[in-house]
Order: sequence, then C-alpha cells, then structure tokens
Amino acid sequence: MKETIDLIRHNLTTTLKPSLLEIIDNSAAHAGHAGAKKGGGHYNVTIVSDEFEKKTLVQRHQLIYAALGDMMKNDIHALGINALTPTEETKGTK
Repeated sequence: MKETIDLIRHNLTTTLKPSLLEIIDNSAAHAGHAGAKKGGGHYNVTIVSDEFEKKTLVQRHQLIYAALGDMMKNDIHALGINALTPTEETKGTK
C-alpha cells in the first residue's frame, strides 16, 4: 500500500501545498472488511494548509476529496480527515 500512500501524498501536496501532512495506513486493522476485500485501504490524514482558511469543515473535506479524485472510488475505502489551518494547528485545535 506504499504506492497508495505515495499517491495520496503527491495529490494532496500538489493541490493543497500543506505545511504538514501525515498519512497513517490503518488497512491492516480492517483485514476481512468488505472494503478491504475489494482492495480499498483505510487511511487517516492530518493536513495543515492555508487553503483551508475561511472554509467550513465540509468545504475542507471537499477540497481533499477533489484532490484525491478517483482514488476515493478505487484505492481508498475509508478516509479519516483532520484538516486544519496553520493558526488552528498552532493553537492546538484538532
């Protein structure tokens, strides 16, 4: 699944230019799950970007989904998102 993580990193970095991007692959914890059987992985991302300024939580998630495109249909079964602005990260808001 390293290729998937690399692609997630590339797409999010290219589109949202984050100051911080952490990607955790939790796929092994979901072995046998219906989504895992089809090849889709389970991931959590923490991303800090200026692009999230003045955006609602839903809008931030939409930006991430747009950046990942078809990966959400094929490579990713579940995605946990922690999307912060640099100010929120500094304040410890998560």
